[in-house]
Amino acid sequence: MREIFVADAHCDFLYGMYRHHYDIRELSAGQSVYLPYLRQGGVKLQFFAIWIDRALKTPPLQQCLGMVDAYYRMLDENDTFTPLTRDFSPDGEKIATVLTVESGEAIEGSLAALRVLKKLGVAAMTLTWNQNNELAGAAMGRGGKGLTTLGRETVKEMERINIAVDVSHLSDEGIDDLLGMAQKPIFASHSNARGVYDCPRALADAHIAAIAAKGGVVGVNFFYKQLCGNSNAGIEDIVKHILHIVKVGGIGCCCIGSDFDGMTQYPRDLENSAMLQDLAAALLRTGLSREDVERVAYKNLYDYIIGFLPKVP
Repeated sequence: MREIFVADAHCDFLYGMYRHHYDIRELSAGQSVYLPYLRQGGVKLQFFAIWIDRALKTPPLQQCLGMVDAYYRMLDENDTFTPLTRDFSPDGEKIATVLTVESGEAIEGSLAALRVLKKLGVAAMTLTWNQNNELAGAAMGRGGKGLTTLGRETVKEMERINIAVDVSHLSDEGIDDLLGMAQKPIFASHSNARGVYDCPRALADAHIAAIAAKGGVVGVNFFYKQLCGNSNAGIEDIVKHILHIVKVGGIGCCCIGSDFDGMTQYPRDLENSAMLQDLAAALLRTGLSREDVERVAYKNLYDYIIGFLPKVP
């Protein structure tokens, strides 16, 4: 069977490159995003996240710029990678890339910094990570906080300059606030379905349906604590989340957001990108058509994010 192209909405390789000297061409201990794995798994579009580590003494914006630098060094040193454009075709040897930010701490409260990050190639940003911040409450944070005044201003500016708003890690209240004000489609790069496993980081069915209705997508991640809570999680658990999201939001709203290089433990039968064709095969065995599997695996995420890219002249 010809491979099914894959688009992955979230990985944390850049943090590993920034902090642990990861190289996309050489495999280090603990590394799961690796060029031969991407090729073997049929990955044609990879989002690379800039994760802000609040445990570091380095200021968030400085961390962010360090990972922007890492991203462009990776591109300069590997001609397989190319920034995604509207005319990208997955049929060739190239792998398209998208630069994103995980956690609004990166902008340090500055809309000017946000605008500069856009000019540096950032295409999407989550408002929070696991802790509440000056923009919004987090899914794992305390107090059920929604968007702050600055958070609302940031969302408006993100929409104005065409940075996609990513609701992964955002509190339920924050998602409600965002759905009430968003003028453009929003998405979840690496969130799962609470209807399959009740985890604060997963999305309620009402939020999945609302994101889908606005033209957004929901990416399923592979971390066992968000799949089923069982460290023996496998592909079958990922499939359950995908099928549930498709049932709630339609075939056009589900995608993949692996979270590779951002987990402490991987599914027993999906340890890295090389195994993504096994996931595609498992989805085909559920009775989904090949066209539907291709949408979930690649086309839905591609179609969503190109709406935030410059139009081809």
